[in-house]
Amino acid sequence: MTKLLNYGLITLIILLLIGGCSTMSQKVDPIAEKAKIEQVIKNSIRWALTKDTVMSYSCFALDSSLFWFSPDNAGTISGAESFKSLTEQIFMNPAFKAVSSEFKDLRINLSNSGDCAWWSCYLDDFNEWNGQPANWTNVRWTGVLEKIDGAWKIRQMHFSHALEDFQKKSEP
Repeated sequence: MTKLLNYGLITLIILLLIGGCSTMSQKVDPIAEKAKIEQVIKNSIRWALTKDTVMSYSCFALDSSLFWFSPDNAGTISGAESFKSLTEQIFMNPAFKAVSSEFKDLRINLSNSGDCAWWSCYLDDFNEWNGQPANWTNVRWTGVLEKIDGAWKIRQMHFSHALEDFQKKSEP
């Protein structure tokens, strides 16, 4: 009877190990994942060309952890509700028109586990407000994404202008 219990226990342990191994993260293809991440990063800006809020919202972790710093404090976002409010009040406003965007020196890094990534680039985001230019040029943009239920979502971002850009604006 003891031998039967021991064999049963050993069999149970082996089955648990096999089952546990099958649920471990699979080998990540970094090239394919980086291509998906790049698409999310670009869609998070380019959705505004067609005012496709479904595309926009699909790029972000829509919970209280969503956060980003903007070059000015008025644009800083904390939480999904603030983000949705900004989207509705500014980007969906008829006075706003997205024109184009460029992502220069885009660098994407992937964690060893394959479920976290971070990026940096210089962003040129060309827009109009009431027909007048409302552009961000050469803005430094960094961020962090997490893979949630198989999809990459932005959790945090930071936009800033280089000090040199401010100094150029103040020169006569």
